Amino acid sequence: MYLLFLCTGSAVVSVSVRLCEWRGLSVSCNEAINNGDTLLAPQYSLLRRKKMGLLELFILAVGLSMDAFAVSICKGLAMPKISFKKAGIVGLWFGGFQALMPALGYLLGYQFREKITAVDHWVAFILLGIIGANMIKEACSGDCGKEDDSLDIRTMFLLAVATSIDALAVGITFAFLDVHIIAAVTFIGVTTFIISAVGVKIGNVFGTKYKSKAEFAGGAILILLGVKILLEHLGIL
Repeated sequence: MYLLFLCTGSAVVSVSVRLCEWRGLSVSCNEAINNGDTLLAPQYSLLRRKKMGLLELFILAVGLSMDAFAVSICKGLAMPKISFKKAGIVGLWFGGFQALMPALGYLLGYQFREKITAVDHWVAFILLGIIGANMIKEACSGDCGKEDDSLDIRTMFLLAVATSIDALAVGITFAFLDVHIIAAVTFIGVTTFIISAVGVKIGNVFGTKYKSKAEFAGGAILILLGVKILLEHLGIL
């Protein structure tokens, strides 16, 4: 066994790793990576990968749910009378797809994780930035279009997919972060369910007063999270 010293700024972390033979020579993980060898690169990249905390995950879940929240407000506005059942149906559709899409994105991103580890922080930053900017752009439109109170399968399926496409892209970034994917998608799904159900009630009572503000806030949250991930990997934070 050898002691491998991983230096980050002035901090030195020592961990025990097994002796490896690479092209007939004993080399450390750092040497293997610097020489372009990939035997130990995956393990080393996992040590460098930043962990997403519960607070960050909650903020991300809220940001992602703002699209569904905005559509739920429009649904509530179109309903002459709402019930817990109707609010629950909307919440289940949006929450379910908001949990499914990141899981699919994670599976896609995982296939290429080790190939783009060197730029994973840039991938997360760019994807979250694009998603956030698009949400802010939608917030500027400020209306519900021709939304009706229909809750049939076809209508809700299309709306659920449309509001969860962003979550698919976010799921790809999860593959580059230290995230427990099952816990993460469950948390996102439950958060979206609650926010969407509440959105139906808000739309029915207050109209579209909070729709644009919610979308704008959601976009800003995702952009700021992307910036935070980038700055952490660059060693600025």
